[in-house]
Amino acid sequence: MRVLHITYNRLRSYGANRVSWAQKLEFGLIRDEHYVQDFSDRDVASFSAPLGIRELGFKKANKRLLELSEAFEPDLVIVGHTDIVTLESLREIRRQNPGCLIIHCNCDPLFVPNNDERIARLATEVDAVFVTTGRRELKRYEGLGARLYHIPNPVDGSVENLDNSQKTDLDIDLLFCGNETKHTKRYEMLSRFREQLKDEMNFKTYGYFGEPTVWGRDYDRVLARTRMALNLNRQDNEYWYSSDRMAQLAGNGVLFFTHSATRFDELLPEESAVYFDDEDSLLAGIREFHHDDDKRRHWASRAREFFHQEINSQLCSRFMIEAATETPFSHDYVWARDINLDGSMK
Repeated sequence: MRVLHITYNRLRSYGANRVSWAQKLEFGLIRDEHYVQDFSDRDVASFSAPLGIRELGFKKANKRLLELSEAFEPDLVIVGHTDIVTLESLREIRRQNPGCLIIHCNCDPLFVPNNDERIARLATEVDAVFVTTGRRELKRYEGLGARLYHIPNPVDGSVENLDNSQKTDLDIDLLFCGNETKHTKRYEMLSRFREQLKDEMNFKTYGYFGEPTVWGRDYDRVLARTRMALNLNRQDNEYWYSSDRMAQLAGNGVLFFTHSATRFDELLPEESAVYFDDEDSLLAGIREFHHDDDKRRHWASRAREFFHQEINSQLCSRFMIEAATETPFSHDYVWARDINLDGSMK
């Protein structure tokens, strides 16, 4: 298929950022021999605007998108986290390319109001919506027009290429990276943990407490030194929701701790992720695995193997193509066992 992908490539970061969910999706599409053409909406808006003021370039960005659509003639358009591309532009893409399918992919949490609004707005125009939150949480968007699917944050073998489950010479015992403070209370918990664990292990909290945020190669180098990490979402109350942090940790063989409320125990195999119910159970789990490195390596190895085999970018992109075109699933996708081909719940 000819795939037009509307996403934000962060061109002006010049490599100082992590590989995104959107990039991994493209890697998977290309491995399955689809032809992918990018359109970085925010970059185009900035480059087209007077003085680089992005908001002044929105109209021009939509014009450029339509020029690209007309020239490229896509079979499928994937719309990412855009607030620039208008519904009118999506309708014009359909007019330009009869038979073209349009889908929306979203890897942000539903508890962020503007993201919830974005999904609802796009669901009125696109054919299908794919969200990194479990399907049962997506019922609020039923009836808006789009078919609804869950999609996990995948690993990619070219990106998650470490295997810390096979290493013992790792100097970071416990890690958390992040800098977001909106819609979350995890800062307070991290502060308490730093105090309680300071004499027991090397606990690094990049992005908090005066430690610099790490991106790109700096982030890769930190992961390469890490035994265990906290998979703390800004809020842990939505079924099968996690940021891409979980895939980054699991895919690199880093043992991770995640809240039981998200019910990943229903998706992941036993002895892979470590679940906690509250701060006390989390602290107990951290200490248990810190003092049993063989157990840490075993659990991390099982998680890594599962993610690379069953939640990888090629399977995720293939699932999206099959769901978008309503082609019978060619694989027993572990995250789609609770849905029918049309996205409805079983």
